[in-house]
Amino acid sequence: MSQPAKVLPLHEARATRATAVARAILAGFDKHYRLFRDASRQAKRLFEAADWEAMRALARERIEMYDSRVAEAVRGILDRFPEAELDETLWPAIKLAYIPLLHEHRQPECAETFYNSVACQVLHRRYYRNEFIFWRPAVATEHLEGDEPAYRSYYPRGGSNGSGLRATLERIVREFGLANPFEDLRRDLRSLVRALRVHFPRPMRARPSLQIQVLSSLFFRNKGAYVVGKILNGSRELPFAVPILQNQRGELFLDALLAEQEQLLILFSYARAYFLVDMEVPAACVSFLRTLMPKKPRAEMYNSVGLAKQGKTLFYRDLFYHLKHSSDNFVTAPGIKGMVMLVFTLPSFPYVFKVIRDRFAPPKEMDHATVKRKYQLVKHHDRVGRLADTLEYSLVALPIERFDPAVLEELKAEAASNIEFEDDKVVIKHMYIERRMQPLNLYLQEAAQDRDETRMRRVLCDYGCAIKELAGAGIFPGDMLVKNFGMTRHDRVVFYDYDEIEYMTDCVFRRIPPPRTPEDEMSAEPYWSVGPSDVYPEQFASFLVTGHKARAAFLEHHADLMDPAFWAGKQERIRAGLQEDVYPYPQEIRFRR
Repeated sequence: MSQPAKVLPLHEARATRATAVARAILAGFDKHYRLFRDASRQAKRLFEAADWEAMRALARERIEMYDSRVAEAVRGILDRFPEAELDETLWPAIKLAYIPLLHEHRQPECAETFYNSVACQVLHRRYYRNEFIFWRPAVATEHLEGDEPAYRSYYPRGGSNGSGLRATLERIVREFGLANPFEDLRRDLRSLVRALRVHFPRPMRARPSLQIQVLSSLFFRNKGAYVVGKILNGSRELPFAVPILQNQRGELFLDALLAEQEQLLILFSYARAYFLVDMEVPAACVSFLRTLMPKKPRAEMYNSVGLAKQGKTLFYRDLFYHLKHSSDNFVTAPGIKGMVMLVFTLPSFPYVFKVIRDRFAPPKEMDHATVKRKYQLVKHHDRVGRLADTLEYSLVALPIERFDPAVLEELKAEAASNIEFEDDKVVIKHMYIERRMQPLNLYLQEAAQDRDETRMRRVLCDYGCAIKELAGAGIFPGDMLVKNFGMTRHDRVVFYDYDEIEYMTDCVFRRIPPPRTPEDEMSAEPYWSVGPSDVYPEQFASFLVTGHKARAAFLEHHADLMDPAFWAGKQERIRAGLQEDVYPYPQEIRFRR
């Protein structure tokens, strides 16, 4: 006779279900991170093959990967455990069962974030508390290591006249195991040693502690692979990055030494695409990177290595920590108000908060879904250092008392469908958050008031370069007025208004036809027909830059932007699959070849 099934007490059955759900969530994360690492390893093969189009496709696919795995995990849990949705009070037990599963896990902080993503798709917002989700981290990641160390240490002492250093540098480069031959590695190593001598001028004593620490994986992005590390000599530390590029024959060469703090911050900027880097223990990699760039927020560091959801989690915690330790109010962000976004900021916190308006004033003709698609386009595209990254959030509850009355009234009047009030909180249903920059129009006004023509000319030149680099990357900004660009803290021009952004290949660049009659010539309105995708570059000069001096300075460097042939040439290259070179460092520091 078969034994009757054992009936567990109610509390034991509940604990068993909670553990099963916790294991299912962790299995979903482990699958995600396995695919994430596979993508990073694939980047090495694509770099060696110089398959740049596939590299860009891989970067886009990796961004979409996380949401796909979360949706997959949610479906699986609700199919197997429908009570997880019906009985939300089960989730504290699920969280408690999840925590011990992270013991000895190599990515516990990311696994916690994955848990939150799954739970928040099932739970009502009233349960977004630490009892139900990981509002605070439960597992420490300090000194966490994997089977292989996150970085390797090399000791260049020995030999004479720097030969020990050159031999060590060669060993570092070769141990990354790139399949391609080098164009002339001896030449590049001489250039690298010369560049290092600038930072360690003779007579430099090699201390017993002299070592070079290098992260174990290359950082891949666009057409480059970057060696990232630091040199330690006594009390002196020199962070550095060395880009490895390819010539047209597929041979490799070292292109530069990036050893200034600003150069590294620009390399890892929020205006650039995420790196593809293989990390067994992301916390160890990020901790090492923060020793190189201590002023860069940990959230942005996770973003830069492709773990954008972890970056969002850390940013959210940083925001509420800052709110608790500050007293200033959210106020309207400086600059000309946009017709699509309502933008406010907290002066003591270097970010802006963007909420889509309910209605758009003419001539804007689009809906909310179109605006969201534009922002998604930017998230998935190569930003080439000229498009600000955005963090997208839903159901953000902020204290009412921290809002300036004018901002609160504008939210009620202009974005009522996107907010609701809950006790002492304003709940914003959907918003974007970006790094705060000084609007370019205000920057130019300051330069004019200070009569600083040198600064004005330099920034106008960079403004034109930003437009050209975006075009080369396949992006037409659409509304290219200076009010839609900002200045970063490194004095770089970055575009941040995305509601009219388009792919270059979707635009039709035309010449203005000659007037047919005197009436045509005198007409204030276009006398020619304009299609929905038509763009007439000859009109740019009249509205991109105002003021005689400023316009002359801009046209001195960028008159070609007014020529439809310039834009057509960019389109031809894009359609031919040619990817333009983008150097996230100054041309003058590149090694001679």
